[in-house]
Amino acid sequence: MAKILITGGTGLVGTRLTALLLEKNHEVRILTRNPNAKNEFHWDYSKSYVDEKALENIDYIIHLAGAGIADKRWTADRKKVIIDSRVATANLLFDKIKEHNIALKGFISASGSNFYGAKTTDTIYTEEHNAGEDFLGDVCVKWEAAANQFSKLEIPVTILRTGIVLSQKGGALEKMKTPIVSPLGSGNQYLSWIHIDDLCGIYVKAVEEEFNGTYNTVAPEFHTSKTFSKILANVIKRPFLPIAVPGFLLKLVFGELAVILLEGSKLSSKKIEKTYTFNYPTLKEALKSL
Repeated sequence: MAKILITGGTGLVGTRLTALLLEKNHEVRILTRNPNAKNEFHWDYSKSYVDEKALENIDYIIHLAGAGIADKRWTADRKKVIIDSRVATANLLFDKIKEHNIALKGFISASGSNFYGAKTTDTIYTEEHNAGEDFLGDVCVKWEAAANQFSKLEIPVTILRTGIVLSQKGGALEKMKTPIVSPLGSGNQYLSWIHIDDLCGIYVKAVEEEFNGTYNTVAPEFHTSKTFSKILANVIKRPFLPIAVPGFLLKLVFGELAVILLEGSKLSSKKIEKTYTFNYPTLKEALKSL
């Protein structure tokens, strides 16, 4: 049994991951700005505060905290929140672990599939490819650098570059289940995706089997906005309209963040497949289970 501290533990992934870890008899503590349960502890990165009881005898930190990329238009202030909620939080944890000389067995951090940039190409990106030279690429570079500093304390680091997380309630899938399902923009941009139980299964395995390094945590099956929408419509038995929502309209509504809806590349899952066997390797299987 491991003692695990989770940031972002009350979010979509954190909630499901907490349940799976508890089922496996691990002890889970959650850092949150608004604690209201016995296993929740207060923190506030803007004030450099962490309840020190949360840190007592912990074995692992799973860092999921981060403001939603697609929740609001990308103003200058919003971009700062997106970065700080990932980077400043990791820096705070690093300072506290160093200050209290805590011998963690591992620091496990989320990152984004947009590490490689929000663009549509025929390239299949592996973990060795360079970061994209755009806002999302910059976010991920800073996010991962904040996680990797734990290696200076001889703490193993695992980074999971994650695509769209498909879950039964909440998240991107709920927004996609419109009365009439249609692709976005050109429809040719790729959507990197993963079933929530596979993603959480990878986090559990990172704790229990202590695998380290950087991984693309996306399902092995590639889909464009067009093919994804067609399968989704079929599974949820709703009409599919092959005429895409125009890109200019999405840019008008969402501003700069529309790029995450209109662009996307293929990510290789081969590295993570050497460590983890997917329960839902195809989109149809994933959607049917949800």
